[in-house]
Amino acid sequence: MPVPVPRQRAIPAVESGQAHSAPAVGGPSKEETVRTEDTGRNEATPAGNDPTRNATPADGVHHGVSTTGVSAPAPSPAGGNAAGADAGAAAMGATAHTTLTLLLIEDDPTAAPFVRDLRDSDDRPIRVRAARNLTEAERLLTDDVHCILLDLALPAPGRASAAAGDDELAVLRHVLRLAPRHAVLALTASGDAERGAEAVRVGAQDYLFKDELDGRLLSRAIRYAVERKRSDTAERRLAEGKLRAQENARLERGLLPTPLLEGSLLRFAARYRPGRSRALLGGDFYDTVRTPDGTVHAMIGDVCGHGPDEAALGVELRIAWRALTLAGLCGDQLLNTLQQVLEHERDDDEIFATLCTVDIAPDGRRAGLCLAGHPAPLIARPDRPARLLPHDNNGPALGLLPGARWPRTQVELGAEWSLMMYTDGLIEGRIGEGRERLGQDGMVEMIRRQLSEGLTGEALLRAAVNEVRELNGGELTDDVAVVLLDRAP
Repeated sequence: MPVPVPRQRAIPAVESGQAHSAPAVGGPSKEETVRTEDTGRNEATPAGNDPTRNATPADGVHHGVSTTGVSAPAPSPAGGNAAGADAGAAAMGATAHTTLTLLLIEDDPTAAPFVRDLRDSDDRPIRVRAARNLTEAERLLTDDVHCILLDLALPAPGRASAAAGDDELAVLRHVLRLAPRHAVLALTASGDAERGAEAVRVGAQDYLFKDELDGRLLSRAIRYAVERKRSDTAERRLAEGKLRAQENARLERGLLPTPLLEGSLLRFAARYRPGRSRALLGGDFYDTVRTPDGTVHAMIGDVCGHGPDEAALGVELRIAWRALTLAGLCGDQLLNTLQQVLEHERDDDEIFATLCTVDIAPDGRRAGLCLAGHPAPLIARPDRPARLLPHDNNGPALGLLPGARWPRTQVELGAEWSLMMYTDGLIEGRIGEGRERLGQDGMVEMIRRQLSEGLTGEALLRAAVNEVRELNGGELTDDVAVVLLDRAP
């Protein structure tokens, strides 16, 4: 439980004029009134003359502390430690200069002389609305209110009072439920520090002793309470954002495939780089499985576009391909079924996907190749330079032509080879500052050189993707996926 801090403290820089504290954004509503203690008269503020009428609500995380990275001081009784005050002052210095609005909830507002002449650090008056009970407070509580000053001695309303029983903070709990985005200052009797500290623990930003208050102390407490609330909101949203990002990252990692190659002598490597900033998954997709007859089936594809919708569609196509392959489908029959899946799942009739499938025979020496608008794989053997596999029978991309056919080409692989499948993100990067792109010919030459340098497996793919990025002069805008299968004698 927080311990009250003695009030004999140095005045923070924002109060001494050495630094400026910017109050929270917002302004009065049409029904707002400024109540003065000596006359009890309500002075209406015309809505049309209010310069802050269209200001942003005080809970926006793009203001104040949230844009500076300065943490707010921990809640403490008004006039707390100077270090915390200095931190609050630094945070408030980044806030837009607008007029603060206070909602006072007190059954006898005229008995609160400390609200008579409240001013901010720029010597502008703090607007005050007064409510004698929680019913009035609910009506006056609008988005342009920045802080609530609540007398803890008020009774809780109706059902809340009956349900609260002996709960001395029932009225505070009710206000916190009513105004979760607003800063709250609790008023309590002098010497009742325990009750005030408990109010802070429950959710108030600070507590104040009614009979020890003056306008200057209250003005400072209001500004600090607003900044603490804003900081708490910003930190909570930041934590929620980090949690969502972690969950998304775990989900995307879980959607990346795990090759099913148990029992195969082939070595597998893959490299994946989404074009979206801070994403783990793009519109490119790949997979590799071995069926019970010993055939190794490999696939790589690319959904047009590289946003989250395309990434989701790519995952659906990959999962469908694996299920259909394990069910025994291949070649034209498999691609026709995948096209049906694409047509049913896409959001737009213009969405299509390119695909390359390879079925490697159990002895590893032959393969069947199907291309649906996709670049042909590259094959490298010890006795000859790397080259592209035949692509004369390249069929249309999935989703373009109803009833399309995709011929299956038989390819001789040999006893020892490396087969590289890739998406067009690898070949469409620019070369230098001009408009020329790497292209398939440039990629083949690059891979030949890297193979001659002794690079294989993961190291080869890493070097290839890194060199393409360097040639492009920075990050590639399109997704990149590369799969490498190796067979050694």
